[in-house]
Amino acid sequence: MAKPPARGGAPDVTADLLPDDVLEASSVVANRAMNRERRLAGRDGYSRVLGFDIPGLPAGARWLDLCCGSGRALLDAAEARPDLDITGVDLVGYFAAAGPVRFVTASITAWRPAGRFDLVTCVHGLHYVGDKLGALLRAASWLSDGGVFVANFDIAGIQTPGETRRVLRALREAGFEYDARSHRIRRDGPFAGTLPFRYLGADDRAGPNYTGQPAVHSYYSAL
Repeated sequence: MAKPPARGGAPDVTADLLPDDVLEASSVVANRAMNRERRLAGRDGYSRVLGFDIPGLPAGARWLDLCCGSGRALLDAAEARPDLDITGVDLVGYFAAAGPVRFVTASITAWRPAGRFDLVTCVHGLHYVGDKLGALLRAASWLSDGGVFVANFDIAGIQTPGETRRVLRALREAGFEYDARSHRIRRDGPFAGTLPFRYLGADDRAGPNYTGQPAVHSYYSAL
């Protein structure tokens, strides 16, 4: 499939973009190393990157981690908190071990859990997802009452010419809080609505984002 022209030109964003099934076979997505060996604690650990006290979850809480990489952070959490019910989902399925964590090999744009969760996280995984806005809505719909969704998110990865402010406004109106400085997005409590944008496809040649790693741009048109 043809790719969008170089960014020096003026690409037709409605043509030649990659659908999610093709995108997921891209070397940018399949070979990503951003989250492979990340642990729960430490300077680059989950708790610090997300700004959320994962070890402080209430007893018996259910935690879903999307794009979990090897799952080492989840195994760390399971060792420290054996009372937690933990599920990790990753496209590649390169998991460190099974242990007490439930690991699933699947695309987060297609997979659907059986129940709801007290915490849903995604550490740097959204940078490689095609329909990022759709992934946000799916993740928020899986929250239990009082549950929390928190993830790394880069608004620059959403391409809607002339509509960036509208995207941010729509996210706020849907109850998402976006911090541009920390590149984190959060929502408290479940959400079952929609956003006024139509997903067009993705560009895996976007180049590095704020992390310094190659990322994916997601294209939308306003409804």
